[in-house]
Amino acid sequence: MRRFLFLGLICQTLFVQGQDIHFSQTAQTPLLINPACAGVYDGWERININHRNQWLGAGTQFMTSSVAADVNIGKSDFSDKAHVGVGMLFFNDVGGDSRFGTQAGSLTVSGILPVGGGHTLSAGIQGGFGNRKADFTSLTFSSQWNGTEYDTDIATSEATGISGYRYIDASAGLYYAYDAGQNSFRRRDNFKFQLGVGGFHLNQPALQYTTVSGDRMYRKFVIHSSVLKDIAMTDWAIEANVVQVFQGPHHETLLGFLSKYRFNDGTKITGHRQDAYFGIGSYFRWKDAISPTVQIDWKGFHLGMSYDLTISSMRKAYTGSLEFSLSYTNLDHALFKTRSSSRF
Repeated sequence: MRRFLFLGLICQTLFVQGQDIHFSQTAQTPLLINPACAGVYDGWERININHRNQWLGAGTQFMTSSVAADVNIGKSDFSDKAHVGVGMLFFNDVGGDSRFGTQAGSLTVSGILPVGGGHTLSAGIQGGFGNRKADFTSLTFSSQWNGTEYDTDIATSEATGISGYRYIDASAGLYYAYDAGQNSFRRRDNFKFQLGVGGFHLNQPALQYTTVSGDRMYRKFVIHSSVLKDIAMTDWAIEANVVQVFQGPHHETLLGFLSKYRFNDGTKITGHRQDAYFGIGSYFRWKDAISPTVQIDWKGFHLGMSYDLTISSMRKAYTGSLEFSLSYTNLDHALFKTRSSSRF
């Protein structure tokens, strides 16, 4: 029964232009959320790795993995000059007995303009390619049941002649970031705020399956915001974020809240040591799942783990989804350290 359930889900993805891939830990997938996020962060170089094992207990595998890296070109030691962010992203999304999936890669370029007082504006464009394919030879259908067992020699009368296809993709975004820490030497009293909007599949790539013609991917629009606030005179900080996705008739709302404990203080002036945090909290995907999450930030490394507890009717078919994130950022951002922007 589950085999037929997930075949139906696959066919829905094929013929109803379903939503793109997603991760619960949205803060760790900046280039998937908004092209304008490339290069806008504390530090100089960044790499993000994400992996999601979806629908555990369903009797088949649904895996999504991504690798992204972005760097700053021309950024000053004080982050007070216009500069450029460049990023690359690759992801592989595959699932089900048919191995239906998407493999895609993209190049992102952003223009970043610090406007003083800790405020930064950026605009980004993203161009890439994608490949979608499926293999139905490993599937069996109810029409192949001969009364005793499934007989793969029996004709299915199903539309299994679906071939893969490649496509070109175009996306863009705008982003605003505020960092109060750039205006003060005060410890444990920082405040950060981000707000952005991204548009994906703006060229509406054609769906070129052999049995379907004339269909195109829906454009996707993402509105996102996040807040990070130190609790003054304590070792604690709170982080909250929201992501709203619209794609054709589909929409998705993701909320997140984390409480973070600072177990190692960084040096504000020399930058020889960075703040280290342990965070615990949860993401919430509206009407779908609650995702308890733990995170560790230490010496530029970030490790996150979350588990989706399904609350929708889909919980009858699977137990949940496990997700990991790992990233490293070169955080050498001391206020008075001499550094050449040509280091890149």
